[in-house]
Amino acid sequence: MSNATKSILFASITILFWSTVATAFKIALKHCSIPQILFLASLTSFIIMGAMVPLVGIQKMFSQTKEDLLRSALMGFFNPFLYYLILFKAYTLLPAQVAQPINQIWPLILALLAVPLLHQKLPKTTLTSLIICFAGVTVISSQGHLNIFENSNPVGIILALSSSIIWSLYWIVNIKDTRDIVIKLFTNFGFSVAYLLLISLFIPNFYSYSTTAIFSSIYIGIFEMGISFLFWLKALKHAKSAAKIGLMIYLIPFISLIFIHFIAGEEIKTTTILGLLLIVAGIGYQQKDNVFSKN
Repeated sequence: MSNATKSILFASITILFWSTVATAFKIALKHCSIPQILFLASLTSFIIMGAMVPLVGIQKMFSQTKEDLLRSALMGFFNPFLYYLILFKAYTLLPAQVAQPINQIWPLILALLAVPLLHQKLPKTTLTSLIICFAGVTVISSQGHLNIFENSNPVGIILALSSSIIWSLYWIVNIKDTRDIVIKLFTNFGFSVAYLLLISLFIPNFYSYSTTAIFSSIYIGIFEMGISFLFWLKALKHAKSAAKIGLMIYLIPFISLIFIHFIAGEEIKTTTILGLLLIVAGIGYQQKDNVFSKN
């Protein structure tokens, strides 16, 4: 099997997994609280990454410095702890078909935050892309009404947008971290689990789960936070052009709509599809130089 074929295979598997998680979020949120979901999902990912540690070298785990551990404490706070607390709350306030596409604008937020935090130049295409993306957010939020908040919760929309900021900050911190990805994720998830254990002290019946809650939370831990990320890294590793294989990511919100409709039972609005097309077009325009380069 050629590297190009391997790349497409790993990318396709990852996209299929990630396309199901918005529906899994909705199912889990019907049966338990946000901290409960996040605890089981984070613990599942922590166990998965722990099983991977011997494959990359246990010595790497114990060679981490105090600075590495402090960085993981910060990164574990950003993601999965804070990011998913905010994102799950957005899902409780919005239909999945609204929350999921709005969350997809994070690549554009990342480009904006890289200017003050990484001292990078702002691409000329970014302002135009920003306008296109937020036009898409407005169309999705409207759900067919002139008053965009008539059918959508404004707090939910703000939270969905905020989650993109948290995700972008996480990746900016991640850029300067040269540790092995498995070691890094294992340590990050460990801190997130610790934060959630502290929260559990203040939540009655925290460890009381229904069967559906257990399985849906574990599913999120495996296919949203755990092995899917490793598969995606393998796809990028074998890809001739990371930017071009990255285009496949934008299939996720469209495939997600299929699961959201047939499993979560939401009627997909025409405005959702139109707004999603605008968001994807805006992000694609911002990244067009990378995507259409010869490399």
